[in-house]
Amino acid sequence: MNWLSSLLGNLNYGTIFFLMLLESTVIPVPSELVVSPSAYHAAGGNLNVFLVILFATIGADCGATINYFAGYYLGRPIIYRFANSKWGRMCLLNQQKVEKSEKFFYDHGVIATLTGRLLPGIRHLISIPAGLSKMKFWKFILYTTIGAGLWNCILALLGWYLHSVVPEQELNDKIMEYGEYIKLGIIALVGIAIVYFVAKWLLKKRK
Repeated sequence: MNWLSSLLGNLNYGTIFFLMLLESTVIPVPSELVVSPSAYHAAGGNLNVFLVILFATIGADCGATINYFAGYYLGRPIIYRFANSKWGRMCLLNQQKVEKSEKFFYDHGVIATLTGRLLPGIRHLISIPAGLSKMKFWKFILYTTIGAGLWNCILALLGWYLHSVVPEQELNDKIMEYGEYIKLGIIALVGIAIVYFVAKWLLKKRK
């Protein structure tokens, strides 16, 4: 993965877009090591943080759209066959992960396209069940943009903050350390939101 290390070491708007496109397909690119370092450099005056978020979100949308159309046109048997293949394993993919993303989507409805973008292990695969279910594309891209945009804003805030407290040689380690806390916090918030909306729906149905 020397090419990946090279791109991560040369972050600009083009590489941000490309890496986030890959991250939203099935290529194992950690978004934390793309957006947060870019925002870190933006805080130092080398990039514009708003353009970092914009290009990261557009890249995520494009990558998610590839997954969406793969699910829409290829169907479940071919998706599973790829997930279980040598190429799928090289992408850290397997049928169980795809099934997990499907279950999350079908349990939580179309809003899962938004909330799923915030969850580790689900984020880059949630577009596949959206395509399999033939979800309307405009709705898919709207929720994906909101979810990806929120995630990129969180990562950008982290990178911007770390610029004032962490030297660059320690940056990636600190990003991964703080990233774990962020993931746990987001999982908790998404869980609370899901419980709230389910409870609200049940009360409305009962009335």
